[in-house]
Amino acid sequence: MNYVNKPKEREQFTEQFDRFYTTFARVYDVVVKLMPFWKRWLNATLPHIQGQRVLEISFGTGYLMMQLAKQYEVYGLDYNERFVTMLREKLAQTGLSANVRQGNVEAMPYEDGYFDTIVNTMAFTAYPNGEKAMSEMHRVLKKNGRIVMVDVDYPSDLNRMGVLITKAWIAGGDIVRDMEPLFKQFEFEYTDEEIGGFGSVHLYITKKC
Repeated sequence: MNYVNKPKEREQFTEQFDRFYTTFARVYDVVVKLMPFWKRWLNATLPHIQGQRVLEISFGTGYLMMQLAKQYEVYGLDYNERFVTMLREKLAQTGLSANVRQGNVEAMPYEDGYFDTIVNTMAFTAYPNGEKAMSEMHRVLKKNGRIVMVDVDYPSDLNRMGVLITKAWIAGGDIVRDMEPLFKQFEFEYTDEEIGGFGSVHLYITKKC
């Protein structure tokens, strides 16, 4: 299996993704709403949230955040200012409350050990420095807290369709990583469940020891 190395120009990599999502933010919002399988992947995180204080990193157009805000003390961080503005508008329209900020996963503006659960969906492959991102998640998570993550990786049985889908994500510019070494580096206990895309979409549930 071929995984992607860190991009040479990390800032350029991030800015390219940021410009893309700024341009297509409204389209992306509609796509998420109209694609039932995408919503199933995101909703797969909900049963695994624990505790009351929840952070969603890279919340995009806010599909999950709008659900989380009904039940939890919710915080949201996204690099894209357009997504932040869109989510604040949605929250205001519905009367829901969440602490939403623009910021970088590699330098999060939160105290050590602050959150019970961190949610991260279809976003880790867009981070140029996976080690730094995981280090920050580990830092702001409480002991015994969870990261609940959905993202792309090769299917365990290497079936042709799942492999092709994974390679399509890579061809589109995403950084598909082998997550096991990262989880082990930060001493997370974790489970890995394939939930869609012919095994290419994975649900990771981690515990900070």
